[in-house]
Amino acid sequence: MSKDYIALRSDTYTGFALIRSTPKSGSAEDVAKAVAYGKRVKLYPLSEAHKPPETRFVDVIDTVFDATIPYSVEYFKALDRVVQTEPWLQRDRAMIDMLKSLGIEKGKDFAPDAPTTDALATGAREAKAWLEYKREAGFPIYFEGAHWVVPGTPEVVEGQSDNFAKNDVYPIDARALTYSMGYVGIKHLGAGQFYLFSMRDKDGKPLDGAQAYRLTVPAKAPAKQYWSATVYDNVTHALIRDVDRFSRASNTPGIKTNADGSVDIYFGPTAPTVGENNWIPTKAGASFEVLFRLYGPEKALFNKTWILPDVSSSQ
Repeated sequence: MSKDYIALRSDTYTGFALIRSTPKSGSAEDVAKAVAYGKRVKLYPLSEAHKPPETRFVDVIDTVFDATIPYSVEYFKALDRVVQTEPWLQRDRAMIDMLKSLGIEKGKDFAPDAPTTDALATGAREAKAWLEYKREAGFPIYFEGAHWVVPGTPEVVEGQSDNFAKNDVYPIDARALTYSMGYVGIKHLGAGQFYLFSMRDKDGKPLDGAQAYRLTVPAKAPAKQYWSATVYDNVTHALIRDVDRFSRASNTPGIKTNADGSVDIYFGPTAPTVGENNWIPTKAGASFEVLFRLYGPEKALFNKTWILPDVSSSQ
């Protein structure tokens, strides 16, 4: 490795990188600084490092990018594309013959006949039902007596940190459950960020997009940078379509703080009369889930001297 570079090697031929700026606040000035910094990033072959080419930036904010999982034969078509373009990793070799039995084989066209197509579609639907059942069974509860959970089992969290180094542990099902909700490859959960997830109110009922709710974030949230609450569709686990915002954070411009330092975040199909800046819209006819992020988490979160209460009805 050259002293001028840090090598991040990929096991695959194709890939992508996400670089996240964390602005000091959500003000227009701080966002502009983050954008300007992002545009300093350059991507080019290492062979051209002596004279890097110009980098073209494309703003895709108005482009619909659907990354939801298709629980149909389309999933297997996507899987075939990966098999055709990527090398077999050692851990995946056990799947080679299994995939052949489905008609997915490197170097050959994937062209399932009608009975196979129907069988694959049925299998995908059954997989979705199984994942929903496992999700309902629950992740580890984080605060005793509450419904906030860590969206990953201890085996998955540990495996992320050491690349599943333990010889007798490889939590395939648990990984599937976490990755069915969101793609994340955090190496050390709790170092730079921590996640709490809930899809139920304080009474244990599913969060209903037609109802109004409130989440009171207690004062002195243990986050060095900021915290945020983000709403997702409970079926797709993606952002809710056709709403003008999906998150509120401690650094959101104009967010209202209570006299005791706490912050009330509201969820519902219409804005509350007490303050629109603290509101995240939902849609009637669909359930939703909340992911609470803490960036730069601090000790009070882990020893649980600071506790996030459940989402409660505000009607």
